[in-house]
Amino acid sequence: MAQIAGIRIQNYRALKDVTFGRTFERQGNEELPRLIAMIGPNGCGKSSVMDAFGFIGDCLQSGVEGACDKNNRGGFERLRTQGQKGPLQFDLYYRESPDERPISYSLQISIDANNHPYVAKERLRQRRPEQWTGWPLSYLNLTDGKGLAWTEEGNKKTRVELEDNQHLGITSLGNLKEHPRIVAFRKFLEGWYLSYFVPDQARSLPTSGAQKHLNRTGENLANYLQHMERLHKDRFDGVLKRVGKSIPGVKDIKHTVSEDKRLLIQFNDQGYKDPFYQQDMSDGTLKMLAYLLLLEDPEPAPLIGIEEPENGLHHKLLQPLAQAMRKHAQAGGSQIFVTTHSPFFVDALTPQEVWVLQKNEQGFSTASRAADEEVVQSMYAEGIPLGNLWYSDHFGKGNP
Repeated sequence: MAQIAGIRIQNYRALKDVTFGRTFERQGNEELPRLIAMIGPNGCGKSSVMDAFGFIGDCLQSGVEGACDKNNRGGFERLRTQGQKGPLQFDLYYRESPDERPISYSLQISIDANNHPYVAKERLRQRRPEQWTGWPLSYLNLTDGKGLAWTEEGNKKTRVELEDNQHLGITSLGNLKEHPRIVAFRKFLEGWYLSYFVPDQARSLPTSGAQKHLNRTGENLANYLQHMERLHKDRFDGVLKRVGKSIPGVKDIKHTVSEDKRLLIQFNDQGYKDPFYQQDMSDGTLKMLAYLLLLEDPEPAPLIGIEEPENGLHHKLLQPLAQAMRKHAQAGGSQIFVTTHSPFFVDALTPQEVWVLQKNEQGFSTASRAADEEVVQSMYAEGIPLGNLWYSDHFGKGNP
């Protein structure tokens, strides 16, 4: 499964210049692990990091102007870091698999004289198949929609001129089989899953019909449940057992079809003759069910992003949830990025998995690993849980 080794974000909201993990320019940094949690006070930039992932995906799907306006972002100038004149810039460094040569992708978005955002620069680099050292080849290198693209072998180049510089080069070239690296990168971006789970939408009554993936808001939870029960019964039963252990009184969960062909999630509680349905269940029950089912997807997304999974969950559910996420990620599933305010969730993590975001004196976000704090490392090695250290202000004090 593909994995992001590092990402650098510049001039995006409060993220004037932050780097997580190893990038093309910062080869000395350690690569990001499979599970990453971002902590810090309100307004420190955690949500901006998650939105940056969403913004890159939206650029691919909707073009850069559409991405700037989507999800109430408010346009390019509201996204660009206050007081800065440079472009929005994103540098991704990732591998398709652990034994593959890393791929570097750089994207710069500027604004023209008519105040329309456009792709100023776009570059995708990787070493040739037989090359393990030295300078990588730019398989795609565009400036203002014009430039060069190389074929798979790296021995034939094509001059490229896009009709519309508001769309990414990987959007067009990512459909051509003679550019398999660009195709692979496009598929990687398209597969990202950023959760915007809304319990009220999960309570909706969808029409009957199995769906193989959970959507971002969770409104097709019953359809996804039906798919898992039909085609992946062992995984489905395993989730039900875990939900039963996590949420007292839940005996089993089934789906049923109403008379008007609507799909219902049926919860059978101990001590009750009649079942409950999703409209009557708590936010926390639905969220826990959705997260555990998401981690059992047989075709997992390469990247999952979840903001504050602790909302609505009992604190004793958070360590098991974090452990389930790590198990999924390390077993070849999705790489998972999480933001959290909960020390109970952080208690299940290692210093290498936790990044601290804070604001500096200029009001810009900074990012550092808990693992880079010598005191944290030594106290964690002595058996003190990381969330306890955070709660006790041994690190990540931030801006009160």
